[in-house]
Amino acid sequence: MNDQHLLYEVADGIGTITINREQQRNAITPEAIDLFHAYLDEGEKDERVKALLITGAGDKAFCTGAQLASGMATEGKDVFGYYASLLNRLAGFPKPTVARIKGFCLAGGMGFMLACDIVIAAADAKFGTPEVNVGLWPMMIGALIFRNVPQKRAMEMILLGERMTAQEALAMGLITRVVPVDKLDEEVMTVLTSLASKSPIGMRLGKQAFYTAANMPLKDALNYLSEKLKEVVSTDDAREGITAFMEKRPPVFTGR
Repeated sequence: MNDQHLLYEVADGIGTITINREQQRNAITPEAIDLFHAYLDEGEKDERVKALLITGAGDKAFCTGAQLASGMATEGKDVFGYYASLLNRLAGFPKPTVARIKGFCLAGGMGFMLACDIVIAAADAKFGTPEVNVGLWPMMIGALIFRNVPQKRAMEMILLGERMTAQEALAMGLITRVVPVDKLDEEVMTVLTSLASKSPIGMRLGKQAFYTAANMPLKDALNYLSEKLKEVVSTDDAREGITAFMEKRPPVFTGR
């Protein structure tokens, strides 16, 4: 396999970013963060890409966070700030994102996972924020944790630093689906294929509106969303979708 720390490919409307450090349980490095930013830029610009998959090489881990041995140190670069900007970039990515979780998903890997729209995990996956066990704290990923799960559950997970099962992560609201190990790839592909069939502009405007409105007071959110609905309704894809529904045929979306 390519020795780059991150791999990127496009096939059948799906862009796939693979954390490519299987022997290190896909621990992330400054090089991986650089490539992640570059591939997100590439995937956003590429009209072939209708949805984005984030995964890890091999079966042992999705991502186990930063490579502690290196300290994530790079001369002249704020690597932690760059990682924070990467989470923000992934969370705000205008196309649908799916995380495929096999094996361990720990520490900074939880950040990548939580920044995605949909998370599908194999039944034997393990999750956790073990930073407290080495005298650290999950700082940046905490912003995503507290946006996904209740505060008490989040604090228990962070303070104890214990690993949890896929079913426990599902119950907390950290992930979207748990499937048998041998059905993981099939389920991921089913979801990605469905996402790729939707209107690109409808998905982009919808995602932007959803995440922006989430941080607004109710009245402001409703006013903002009513304007965004006008924007969506005026697209060619919306007209095509409604026409196709009335004519009882699959829509043919153009992204306009």
